[in-house]
Amino acid sequence: MSRVAMSRSGPSRLKLAAADAEDLEILSARLQDAVLKLKNVSWQPRKRRFAVVVNRLQWEAGGSMRVRSGLHFDGVLKVQSHNVKLGAGEAVVSVLAVRFTPNGAKEGQDADPGGVIELVLAGGGAFRLTVECVDAELADMTSAWVARGRPDHETESA
Repeated sequence: MSRVAMSRSGPSRLKLAAADAEDLEILSARLQDAVLKLKNVSWQPRKRRFAVVVNRLQWEAGGSMRVRSGLHFDGVLKVQSHNVKLGAGEAVVSVLAVRFTPNGAKEGQDADPGGVIELVLAGGGAFRLTVECVDAELADMTSAWVARGRPDHETESA
């Protein structure tokens, strides 16, 4: 059952909370084609928090506007990256999707709420977060501005 919480703090500011895989699908749709600089990615192991600031397309408003948003995941036990140049702070990457793979439940026990959240990046990169459970929030931080370009996802015919 989805428990996504949504609120607006102003005419165009979105705030979403995710507590399960269904909720993450909604976050993923809002984050598709968001861009970020690698210097705006933060892993805070003592707080068990992974956070990032992105410029996301406002797909809910037709995708012609961008807005700066904060995204964080709590209960993060480990962070790994694949094909990400971590030392290149000014490098810009694009988010394709957010995916969740749950841990398998052990026989005779309740389902394990933990698993792996993967932020899939264009070009084959990814961040993998091992989490105790799904606990995420996406919140717009600024007013929207006109996007300079919009990705074209039309598939080419064979």
